[in-house]
Parts: sequence; C-alpha cells; structure tokens
Amino acid sequence: MIAVCVEPADLIIQRLEESDIPEFKTEMQKAFQKGYEDVFGRSGETILPESHIDDSLSKTNSAAYMAVLNGEAVGGAIVVIDSNARGELDFLFVKVGHQGKGIGQSIWGFIEREYPEVRLWETHTPHFDRRNIHFYINRCGFSAVEFFTKNHPDPRFPEEEEDDFGGMFRFEKRMPSDQ
Repeated sequence: MIAVCVEPADLIIQRLEESDIPEFKTEMQKAFQKGYEDVFGRSGETILPESHIDDSLSKTNSAAYMAVLNGEAVGGAIVVIDSNARGELDFLFVKVGHQGKGIGQSIWGFIEREYPEVRLWETHTPHFDRRNIHFYINRCGFSAVEFFTKNHPDPRFPEEEEDDFGGMFRFEKRMPSDQ
C-alpha cells in the first residue's frame, strides 16, 4: 500500500484495494451523476456506466487510487501510464458532499508527484461541466486542446455520431522538463 499525506493534512491517498472497488465505483458514479443532474436535472439514466469504470481499471498500466479523509473514502482517480512518458487521467472524482475542499487538487498533485516521468497528461470532460473545466484549467494547469462534436468526432469513439452530452473537451498538461 502506498499512503501519502497531502493537503488537507489528514487526507491519505492510497492504491485502491480489491475490497474497496465496489464503494469506489458507487461513489464515482454518484459524483458523475450529480455533475450531470446539476446541469440537466434529475435523470433516471446512469450517466457513468459501471462498464466504463471496469474498462479503465482493466487497461494495461492502469493504476487506481483512493483518497481517504479521517477514515472515510472521499474520492479517487484512475490513471493509465504508457511507456512514452504519456499519462492519461481516465477518471478523477470527489465524493458528493466533499467538493470544494481541495481534495481533487490534492489527488491531482499526488498523481503528478507519483509519476514524475510523465511529460504529457491528457484527460477529457463533457462541455457542460463548467466545474470540471474550471478545475482542470484553473486549478490543475491543463489546457483545452480539442473539442469533439458530431462534426469533429472523438477518434477513440468514431462510431458515435455525438455523445449524450453534446460535446467533449480534450485537455493536455505538458510538464516542465526540469522536473
């Protein structure tokens, strides 16, 4: 187990244990659901299918982390690192009710420190989620580099004419070479 204390002072970030996966998935789904419903209202549809989380967890070179504050799981992330100094932030979430306390930024800071060999990070977020856009650009230092729509489809999902969200941003963060 990797455990590192970060800000907030009592926050511990550790590798996701097999026994914690069900709670991790549930809390991630709730966080994504809330982000969607805050904009579009209540939905009976699951916004983040469990299969998407499973796909991410099963990728080659993926690593999942859980953030724990005072014994309570309050967030987490899944990253995928390739051999070319590139990293993909597949998912990062903060448990509903714990947003705005620096937990997400602490998780991201931990990931950067944990993978100093990564020179380029990439992540995606739906266009409607202003909170995520603010977080990635203003808090974590990412830049929006591409916007996928039906007229400019995501090459990862070319069969989809347009996602349910009406568009997705692709963000990149180039790390300083002196690290």
